[in-house]
Amino acid sequence: MSVQTSRRPHSPAPGSSGRVPPVIPTQPGPGGRGPGGGGKKKRTKRKDPLWAKLTLAFGAILMVTSGVAIVGSKAVIGQATSNIAQRNLLGDAGKTDAEGGASLEGPIDMLLLGVDARARWAADDVRSDTIIILHIPASHDQAYLISIPRDTEAHIPPSEKAGWKGGTDKINAAFQVGARNGGGWEGGAQMMAKTIKGMTGISFDGAAIINFGGFKNVIDAIGTVRICVTEEVSSLHMSMVDGKPMWNADAKKTGKAMKPVTYKKGCQEMEGWQALDYSRQRKTLRNGDYDRQQNQQQLIKAMAKKASQNGTLSNPLKLNALIKAAGKAFVLDTGGTSIEDFIFTMKGVTGNDLVALRTNGGTFNGNGNNREALNQLSMEMFQAVKDDKLAEFVVNNPSVLSTRK
Repeated sequence: MSVQTSRRPHSPAPGSSGRVPPVIPTQPGPGGRGPGGGGKKKRTKRKDPLWAKLTLAFGAILMVTSGVAIVGSKAVIGQATSNIAQRNLLGDAGKTDAEGGASLEGPIDMLLLGVDARARWAADDVRSDTIIILHIPASHDQAYLISIPRDTEAHIPPSEKAGWKGGTDKINAAFQVGARNGGGWEGGAQMMAKTIKGMTGISFDGAAIINFGGFKNVIDAIGTVRICVTEEVSSLHMSMVDGKPMWNADAKKTGKAMKPVTYKKGCQEMEGWQALDYSRQRKTLRNGDYDRQQNQQQLIKAMAKKASQNGTLSNPLKLNALIKAAGKAFVLDTGGTSIEDFIFTMKGVTGNDLVALRTNGGTFNGNGNNREALNQLSMEMFQAVKDDKLAEFVVNNPSVLSTRK
């Protein structure tokens, strides 16, 4: 039986259509997904392309509209989104035609990756510590966020280009393996997608990479976000100097008194730098990365709610500023669908329609190798995603629901 490959387009060459800004590390040259690559195929649109909105949800949550129509013409939206980098992030981990890869009529699965890239770090030496699968059932009336722990032990497939013979490691290393030897973020995402597909059986319709270094500006574009802190935590990354937040490394250089940044329990409005810093904390939290996963999911929902409630999506100037901020913060793979086309037609869900789920019950499940292992219930949850029976699974297993508000 012949294997059908996903009908996905080649990667655009750097500089084409102005969609690959120089600040984002990318792999030059062609990068078709599967044998032969092929030209762009027009994808069948569904009546309510919720998945497209939620692709952007990870990078900016800028298009969760709560029924408010996006203002402006397609030309305006196209101009605003022209600096969003579009790359081939899935490789051969995209859905095959048999899985509905050329259509959005069925369930939609997105791979959302977060990287914490700093200017002093090499483009091929970055790991992805934030790994989220976004699942939208075929009913298109709900959206689920499932985080995969960064320390999960996984088999990372071999890669001749990366000089990697294949083997087990923490799953966050998959991105770094794929990025080696010029693979860049595109190669890193492709290797991560392939690793996750091998582990869970899930193929993807699209993907997004968020650079947390640019995430602050996205939050600032919508003002503040309401975050409910469940456990007091002091930042390991930032301090206050003369009343201003600074990275600890920069704060030490001033020679001035450093006051720790502390997040008290309770619900509060956070500025961009606060929300970003809080969502980065891991080591001092009771359940480490598991608590950080829930905090990051909470931030995504908070941004969705704020963007739909403060008039951003009905104000041309605010919307334009938000999209431009997002364009500097993330890389997108939509399987060839034009951004302006699916953004312009989006309507619908609110932040309340995003359901955050936990793996391993939200706590550690070590395997003896100083790594995490996905328990049986978590593997059943991923199977439910693959079978598009996640809603039924959640009803029968409410313990997988996030405890964050």
